[in-house]
Amino acid sequence: MNRRITRTSSSVTGIVADPAPALRFSVPLSATPRGARLARLLAVEQLGSWGLPFDPARLLIAELAANAVLHGRVAGRSFRLTLAVVSSATLRIEVTDTRGDRLPVRAPDGVGPLAESGRGLLLVAELADRWGVEEGPVPCKTVWAELDLGPVAEG
Repeated sequence: MNRRITRTSSSVTGIVADPAPALRFSVPLSATPRGARLARLLAVEQLGSWGLPFDPARLLIAELAANAVLHGRVAGRSFRLTLAVVSSATLRIEVTDTRGDRLPVRAPDGVGPLAESGRGLLLVAELADRWGVEEGPVPCKTVWAELDLGPVAEG
């Protein structure tokens, strides 16, 4: 059974059921810096083909893909990027990696201004309307973020 944790800012809000997405794009990518870069580029192309804005989705995808490569990498295994438009006008970004034993942790508030890392999930929390982590199936985890798009034109 998958556990799903939903976060809005820093509070846990509960378990959520997924409706069937109207638009969906999913691709496996190598767990390398090149794969993370490709995730961002492919996502921008896909969002453009759907007529959706690139930002802030592009920044969220870049951060989640970089985290999958940096913290979720297992040699010889890929990560998966999934984009879906759900709930009429919500873009859901999912990045699944094979390190379910390493759940994301927000940096402590005391991260110094010269620190080279530790701010990624702060960025995700600021830009996303909702974000969270789904554990499973073993050995995987999925870190996701949602953006409310407003009315989306049917095309």
